[in-house]
Amino acid sequence: MSEPESLKPKRGFIESVRDISRNPEPERVGQRWGFGAFLLVEAIFILSAVFITAIARQFGVSLVESVAFVLVGSILPTILAAAAAVVITYVRGNGPKIDLRFTMTKEDLAIGLKLGILGLVLTYSAATIWAKVVGEENATSAVGDLLSGSNLPLAAAITMFLYVSLIGPVCEEIIYRGLLWGAVERQGWSRWAAFGLTTVIFAISHFEPLRTSLLLVIAIPIGIARLITRRLGASIVAHVMNNFLPGLTLLLVSVGAM
Repeated sequence: MSEPESLKPKRGFIESVRDISRNPEPERVGQRWGFGAFLLVEAIFILSAVFITAIARQFGVSLVESVAFVLVGSILPTILAAAAAVVITYVRGNGPKIDLRFTMTKEDLAIGLKLGILGLVLTYSAATIWAKVVGEENATSAVGDLLSGSNLPLAAAITMFLYVSLIGPVCEEIIYRGLLWGAVERQGWSRWAAFGLTTVIFAISHFEPLRTSLLLVIAIPIGIARLITRRLGASIVAHVMNNFLPGLTLLLVSVGAM
């Protein structure tokens, strides 16, 4: 009989890294979804964004000029996609706690915070270099471009801040390092393969070609958190940490404080 998890000695960071190759992920029993589920979720994300844009154009509304469409067009597609991912795990699997490894422990919180801080340092360094390469005028994100032309009311600005710094990271982790990661592991591929593939697809799926290289750097510490803990909680914490300062900056810019 294996030793109860509560009685096992706590693993340090180095030991967690060594554990990646020594102990492969257990077989995913009861999971009847794979890459098709991820493609469906991505289709929901893209089609909902296209639908919202089409509705805005139908009414002659510019996304930049309408506070409602700024919020809905930015937030709703990601939430719908993440919700679809969770529903899929209930319908075709064991639910998000088992299939997506959607749990949070003290270890996840500690590792997520450490890698989140590392991510902030890497992001700042990479963003500084990237801005010099592409030019300051091009060194913005799609959300940043959208908000730079919008004078949002305080309530809307706070809503966008909460999305960028909290809701968005949680939803993206469910989609990429939850659903996509689980699809990779279901094929019997290694955890390193899951880490590599989810990191690349995460960067590409933002549909910002100019920022793809920067997004790759941003995604590495977040993916490492998922890799060494085997749970989504750590990568969520790391992602939230990484997005907090950019989200705060967007909040200040959108209300005209910067």
